[in-house]
Amino acid sequence: MTGPMAPPHDAPPGPLALMVLRKRADFLRAAAAGRASAPAFGLQGRVRAADEPATGMRIGFTCSKKVGNAVARNRAKRRLREIARLILPAHGRAGWDYVLIGRAGVTATADFAAMQTDLVGALARVHRGRA
Repeated sequence: MTGPMAPPHDAPPGPLALMVLRKRADFLRAAAAGRASAPAFGLQGRVRAADEPATGMRIGFTCSKKVGNAVARNRAKRRLREIARLILPAHGRAGWDYVLIGRAGVTATADFAAMQTDLVGALARVHRGRA
């Protein structure tokens, strides 16, 4: 695993390590689970089954072509990755999968501090739906 979500090479992933979702099946399972909306993004979250081998939290990011061209989608995903990196270690739960979904015309331009606050609230709503 590479990128800003990667733990240091010498550190084993801990219970709150952020792993990135890569497989379509994982995104589909998250889509069928709990949802919460925020003005700049959507959040899907689910508790993983006991037989799934992953540890810690897993996070996925998606932006459809409605968000814009490749440049706009990448900008939106970069912002979503950064709020996830800042907020999930403190407010996410081990054993959960989360997917952040970018919104057209909003995710790339919304106030960054407001997006962080919105993610904390959205996580609380998703967690309230599933204990």
